[in-house]
Amino acid sequence: MTVTVLVVDDNAIVREALRGFLDASDEARVVGEAGNGQEALALAVRLRPVVTLLDYRMPVADGLSIVGELARHTAVLALTSDASAEVIGSMLRGGARGYLVHGHFDPPDLLRAVLAVAAGQGWLSPVAASVATSALREQGETARADQRYKAGFGLTDRERDVLDLLCAGLSNAAIAERLRLTEKTVKNHLYSVFTKLQVGSRTEAVVRWSGPFAS
Repeated sequence: MTVTVLVVDDNAIVREALRGFLDASDEARVVGEAGNGQEALALAVRLRPVVTLLDYRMPVADGLSIVGELARHTAVLALTSDASAEVIGSMLRGGARGYLVHGHFDPPDLLRAVLAVAAGQGWLSPVAASVATSALREQGETARADQRYKAGFGLTDRERDVLDLLCAGLSNAAIAERLRLTEKTVKNHLYSVFTKLQVGSRTEAVVRWSGPFAS
């Protein structure tokens, strides 16, 4: 079965090149082109392509702003020049099944990615996979450093629970209700927390607990 494809990119030359790559194969056929996100949504609803190649940076509506809605009608394969971990992660979390980076694939790679996504599989070009892996590794290292930082204050598990809810903006009464404690018990825990953190207010406690790893 030939996989129908919608190409979405604000650069007409890029669209033409992608169409040429795919139409040269018997396994994929471009059925439409769009130059911005708004056009892409309209065409996806009307044409129902199996796969949509979606750029990230476009006028009117960019790729990230429409990827979730677009993914309701078609399998989305992000294809863009942006290789930042933030964009890759955002597009994949938004609903894209794969991610290709311009300049890091050839026509056979493109076809393999389209066919894989059409079959319900994920696909990351090597550069995207490398960036994503590095980002996950850094997140893991940051999480472990944050755990070590917080462990240094010597808080009990219950004190951590109280402090986490305080950081979430809950009042003493709300914390007491959530943890099924009395307000007096919550105040006692907070007194101990403030002492261990060496702070004198709720705001200072939040700042100290967030520490150097707050995003």
